[in-house]
Amino acid sequence: MKAAVVSSFTEPPRYEDFATPVPASGETLVRVKAAALSQLVKSQASGKHYSSTEGGFPFIPGVDGVGEADGRRVYFAFPTAPYGAMAETTVVKEAYCIPLPDGVSDVTAAAIGNPGMSSWAALTERAKFVAGETVLINGATGTSGRLAVQIAKHLGASRVIATGRNAASVEGLAEIGADVLVPLDDTPESLANTFRETIRTNRVNVILDYLWGASAQSIFAALSGHGSGEAEPRIRYVQIGSITGNTVTLPASALRSSGLELLGSGLGSVSNEGLLRSIGGVLNAVVAGRLTIDALAVPLADVHAGWNSADSGRIVFTL
Repeated sequence: MKAAVVSSFTEPPRYEDFATPVPASGETLVRVKAAALSQLVKSQASGKHYSSTEGGFPFIPGVDGVGEADGRRVYFAFPTAPYGAMAETTVVKEAYCIPLPDGVSDVTAAAIGNPGMSSWAALTERAKFVAGETVLINGATGTSGRLAVQIAKHLGASRVIATGRNAASVEGLAEIGADVLVPLDDTPESLANTFRETIRTNRVNVILDYLWGASAQSIFAALSGHGSGEAEPRIRYVQIGSITGNTVTLPASALRSSGLELLGSGLGSVSNEGLLRSIGGVLNAVVAGRLTIDALAVPLADVHAGWNSADSGRIVFTL
């Protein structure tokens, strides 16, 4: 069969021949229709993600996609290594296939599953979000962040606060549900003051962080109390991505003097079953919640050239 094949962490995969998989007991063969190029997939294929494994070349990239299994149209995830989603066929545990709702195209489903899951799982599986709470999304201008705004509102958030690198970047977020916009291009001290006022005025309950780095440190500074005698309100801070830095400086006093609860959401902190449950929620909300995502369909045969494309939409390789 034909597939995208990773032979080295130093270059994009190439469209080549690969042995056709044979399903083991409890697995099913999926004829792939579409598979999205997410940051997770790119990081794994370059050896930069914590779930990447040394050696084991060649392998097929792709953690999820859309296809046909046993005559059913399904969304699938976590193919059995060395097989990934970016191939004519792949092999997946039967439990890792979920029915694809009518009215959701192959390309849309493949594009929206992973980025939509990031906030759905963070809210429902990790933060145990309750309708009526207020959510702050740090880094709301990318694909996952924009979906997080829409998903938080769909799940019943009373208010959504969205941050972006500057005033221009957050333009348009109000149209998809953001109630408060916070540009991040300010001094750390001024930004901390802005966060402090915004968080207290809007009574933030949950923070979803796609950025980490300097903006996270400003949020920690904003949440730090001064031992006033009253307990600070509980805030569940869920770390999802690290676009602007992989490490932060977190003073011990920031935890002792606040209601801050640090959590993470991703592979390992949420079970595969929980991630699939979240993806199912996203897919079922596409029509009902009018979730939108910009997706660009590219033939898998063009994977080498399209891997590092600068296109602003989510690339979905199709077969």
